[in-house]
This record gives sequence, structure tokens and C-alpha cells, in this order.
Amino acid sequence: MTYGVNHYLWGLEQKEKSLADLPKKVSGNKRVRRAQVRGAPLSQYAALPWRQTAEGRTEVLLISSRETRRWIIPKGWPMKKLHAADCAAREAFEEAGVEGDVRRKKVGVFHYDKSLSNGRLQPVRVSVFALQVSRECVDFPEKGQRDRLWTTPFEASVLVDEPELKALFLGFMRFQLPLPEDLSRH
Repeated sequence: MTYGVNHYLWGLEQKEKSLADLPKKVSGNKRVRRAQVRGAPLSQYAALPWRQTAEGRTEVLLISSRETRRWIIPKGWPMKKLHAADCAAREAFEEAGVEGDVRRKKVGVFHYDKSLSNGRLQPVRVSVFALQVSRECVDFPEKGQRDRLWTTPFEASVLVDEPELKALFLGFMRFQLPLPEDLSRH
């Protein structure tokens, strides 16, 4: 089944559940996290690494997943005391070995089902932040565990599996981000 069907069915199941299934009390003044509701999507943050070629074309960086070798973008779980965009930038360094300027405002969201070790599928909502790459590192934590591929946003949309990520690449292709040099002229 696709993401849309799975989550539509999940939503129907949630409507049938009573409020008694929700946590009765939360310590302190913190809001109830969606993850506390069984089966609710968890959050991840991803970087969409990109660069401008000498010819003026925009390229994006894909990496392979460690287990299935599918093409994905660097992503990971939230980290304490780090802004979502900074988490995305850290994942880009750890998984792809790239550094640069990350935008604070997300460029999009996509969903996928993460396979857990117990065989269960966990819905995940991924917020994506554009990262203009200024440096590719020779050494980085996951070097040798993943492949890297610089490609056009259109080709990236063909290579990834998640429909919403495909759409995000197609939208990114049409949306030209200004280079820092361009910003300084205004």
C-alpha cells in the first residue's frame, strides 16, 4: 500500500479510539508529543544539499541508504538543544560529508514508513531544509557506508521512491535560490 492509503486507514482507526487512549497527564507544562499516541508519525529533519555549477545549473546531492541502497537525502532524528535546520545540517555532514549554509525555513515535508527491527512500520514525517553546499569533506562519520550522487533535481525526482520527495525535487527545480553573492548586491 502507498503512504496515502496507509495513513488514511490509520486516521480512520484513530477516530474510533476513545480519548482514554491518550496519556492522562504530562509532566511539567510540555505538550503531549504526537509520538506518544500509538502509531502517530514521528518527526525527522532532512537536508536537501544543493550547489550551483559553473554553468549556472542547480544540482542536488542524493545519498544511498545503508541497508536497502535506495537513493535518499540525509535525514535523522531531532537532537536536544539544536534547531531543526541545524539537525538537518549535522545529518548532511555525518551521512554525506557536506557542509554549507542551511536555510532556517523548511522547503517542504515528506512522509515515509520506517521499517523497525520488530517488523512494524513506523510512520515518519520529515521536514526538509535546503543546504547550499560550500564544502565537500574527505572524511566524515559515515564515509564508506553510503554512495553520493550529484544530479539534477529532475533526475533526483526519478531516482527517489517517496512520492512527496519526488514532488519536492520538482518544485525545487523551479525555485531558484539566490546565491550569497547575489544577496550582497541588493
